[in-house]
Amino acid sequence: MGGLTGGDPSLLRRINSAVVLHALRATDCATLTEITRVTGLSRPTVEGVVEGLIEAGLVIEAAADEGTARRQGRPARRFRFRAEAGHLLGLEIGPHRVAALLSDLDGRVIGAQAKDVDETAPADERLERLRTAVAELLRRAGVARGSLRAVGAASPGIVDADGTVRLSTALPEWTGLRLGERLSRSFKCPVLVENDANAAAVAEHWKGAATESDDIVFVLAGLSPGAGSLIGGRLHRGYGGAAGETGALHLLGRDVTPETLLSTTDQPLHPLDEQAVAQVFADARRGDQRARAAVERYIQRLVHDVAAMVLALDPELVVVGGWAAGLDDVLEPLRRELARYCLRPPKVTLSLLGEAAVATGALRLALDHVEEQLFAVEGATARR
Repeated sequence: MGGLTGGDPSLLRRINSAVVLHALRATDCATLTEITRVTGLSRPTVEGVVEGLIEAGLVIEAAADEGTARRQGRPARRFRFRAEAGHLLGLEIGPHRVAALLSDLDGRVIGAQAKDVDETAPADERLERLRTAVAELLRRAGVARGSLRAVGAASPGIVDADGTVRLSTALPEWTGLRLGERLSRSFKCPVLVENDANAAAVAEHWKGAATESDDIVFVLAGLSPGAGSLIGGRLHRGYGGAAGETGALHLLGRDVTPETLLSTTDQPLHPLDEQAVAQVFADARRGDQRARAAVERYIQRLVHDVAAMVLALDPELVVVGGWAAGLDDVLEPLRRELARYCLRPPKVTLSLLGEAAVATGALRLALDHVEEQLFAVEGATARR
């Protein structure tokens, strides 16, 4: 954007408001003098912006400390960002459960709700289960639905920019579902829809095992194996939104699925859920030969999938989540195999967020959207 002129008063106000709001959000509270120093704006400009933000409900005057007032006379007025002025939702829609996280505008989680759902449930039933979880969460937290500023949702499958699930083999009736549109019927705020592995990668970078790395691969080991990646700290979706769909690798001649890999009988493992998988790994640790063979097959498949992503993207860090996050035996085979293939093998670690990763990433997407609306004016700088 070119230089601003005197004909841009509305944009100038937005820029200055964003700058002041960003400064206040970065601290517990601040005086007008402190805001002026941090932002470089003039005192009259700061005063006008703060009053406008108070009227908008985004800023409030902080209560003065009585002891300070008695010792020093009338203290300077202090102001703080009202994180409670709005709320965000992060939603996970998975094969066996739906989950919701509720936060304030700082991303501080103030409530969570999860409900089990049958893997064979049709789309309408799964979405109704989610609506029930959200309603219970909002009621328990005492938050009005109208207070929501943005909703992030994460689901298995390839998701288009408009929230349509282009392809999903993990959930019945999910391929072709206009998920963003369906969810928007329940909310009056923006709804952002993302692939579950992508959301989990965002979550680990925000609050999990990847906070110190900007080039990462997150591997979501589950019913429909997938991976999400960040390159330079930015989510990499690919041209068609299908980056990281490692679950499709069996179509390249490897006709194996988690159900067959983890089976200890001649039949596919059913139901294929966290409890059943955990039992197979527990049996393997006790020395059951068929279970040990199943675990070895599963880990080898996981190793090959991760290696494919690593060789393509050369990340600094690989984070393993999903079912494999609780498996002590998965890291060393991964490290050994990657050391064989890679000139500079990445670090490999387990997810710190566990089953909360997907919903946490969805919440971060909602927070990113609100931050862009409140704080970011692309290419612009504050004017005095």
